[in-house]
Amino acid sequence: MTVLHKVAWPCYKGRVPKVVDAEARRQAVAEAVFRVVSRDGVEQASLRNVADEAGLAIGSVRHYFDSHDELLVFALEELVERVERRVLARADRIHAADSPADRREQVEALLGELIPLDAERHAEMVIWLAFVTAARTRPSLRPSARRLHEGLRMIVREVLVGSSRVADDDVEVETERLAALLDGLAVNAVLQPELLTPTTMTAVLRRHLDALSRR
Repeated sequence: MTVLHKVAWPCYKGRVPKVVDAEARRQAVAEAVFRVVSRDGVEQASLRNVADEAGLAIGSVRHYFDSHDELLVFALEELVERVERRVLARADRIHAADSPADRREQVEALLGELIPLDAERHAEMVIWLAFVTAARTRPSLRPSARRLHEGLRMIVREVLVGSSRVADDDVEVETERLAALLDGLAVNAVLQPELLTPTTMTAVLRRHLDALSRR
């Protein structure tokens, strides 16, 4: 049999080789990790459970990820990048604002991306809290968790420097204060969603920004 015949033979037999989009497969696995983590916790996001959740053979998952830790790190990095993309899009709108009122509105919207004001952000925050809690005892997750921590503070710092009357020597303290406010709202909204509504979170954030603008 010639090389050409060997290549063509599966087609003749009605078995055309399946082309797998690697990136799409990895994204589908990440979504499965998120569902398992949200429902059952990080420790239950094993290769087997994630494969079952994604409707894949475990060998398909192992083709991309060698271990539970590698799978979790990938999923956490995907979560970080999703939030970063949204925040960067909001930051562009701040830079394009043509009035103080518009800029203030865009600042509030940007910071609102970091608290669970709708179902999508609430789902992300549930997963975020599960991962950063797991990072305390899982060293492999710590770099990504730290990236989240530092990224939040970088965003807050830039907002304060560009949109408030905070003095230069107060920026670091005010950065931590606003970051702690956002973290606290996010955590409590995940743990007690019926007690901390999006309306209340928005009012708290707006009150804090108002206080900063009057300094």
